[in-house]
Amino acid sequence: MYDFKALYEAGSIKEAVELRKAHPDALILAGGSDILIKLREGKMKDVELISIYGIDELRGVSLDEDETFRIRPLTSFSHVTGDALINKIIPVLGEAADRVGSPQIRNIGTIGGNVCNGVTSADTANTLFSWNAYIELTGEEGKRILPIAEFYLGAGKTDIRPTEIMTSILIKKEDYEGYFGKYQDYNMRSALDIATLGCSVSVKLSEDKTVAEDVRIAYGVAAPTPIRAKNAEAKVKGQKVSEEMAELLKTAVLEDINPRTSWRAKKELREHLAGELCYRAYKDAVVRAGGVI
Repeated sequence: MYDFKALYEAGSIKEAVELRKAHPDALILAGGSDILIKLREGKMKDVELISIYGIDELRGVSLDEDETFRIRPLTSFSHVTGDALINKIIPVLGEAADRVGSPQIRNIGTIGGNVCNGVTSADTANTLFSWNAYIELTGEEGKRILPIAEFYLGAGKTDIRPTEIMTSILIKKEDYEGYFGKYQDYNMRSALDIATLGCSVSVKLSEDKTVAEDVRIAYGVAAPTPIRAKNAEAKVKGQKVSEEMAELLKTAVLEDINPRTSWRAKKELREHLAGELCYRAYKDAVVRAGGVI
């Protein structure tokens, strides 16, 4: 038996906002793959829950009129992986979503929940960082849109105000057109495990496919929140793609990251993984973009 104080079910975004205002301490219940486990363990006794699972307008993937890519937060990991638009425009996001948990978790867990949890190990989050995603929040005062990097405030903390819910993840056309990406992670087990470290790299090559016009490198579990490796990006951006540039990244990324030692892995292992995974992801992204390395 789950031990919670109350469960409120929202039938629309407006109703969810109203429930948030009326019950400011209540937790949002989307897929429930995290919250229900904690409830079962007795860690959330007397908590109030606001379920948004029945709001169908918060599901699905589409392109806006200006070709902004819109992913709604209740889209499950399985649907992210299988969505035709994602596979056409940003297939690496589907690959990252497919690394989450088990098939059962991927069927119920949502991309919005993965991001809103604020944890650094979220597989989809660092890929969204590498595609310059924006977060759309809707609350009592209307809509608010902010870069995903500003959405993360610290370990397990996100910038969701008391009456707000996430209503979309947005990626602008200029941030996906011509870009190709690769997600690499390392787990102690091959399945049902949280990433020891994850790295997502996206690149945009010159017309002749020899120069990296833009490179974005993002990490999970390399700092308290997902982060971009801006120093490393600057060193390879505008340079000819080569094995030398790929090797350079192994050490360059160490200036950007701040992993910690935990029971899962020592800091030194995570630093080694950061270099190696970036090296591999960069090379694979370049090949996907049509380059030779």
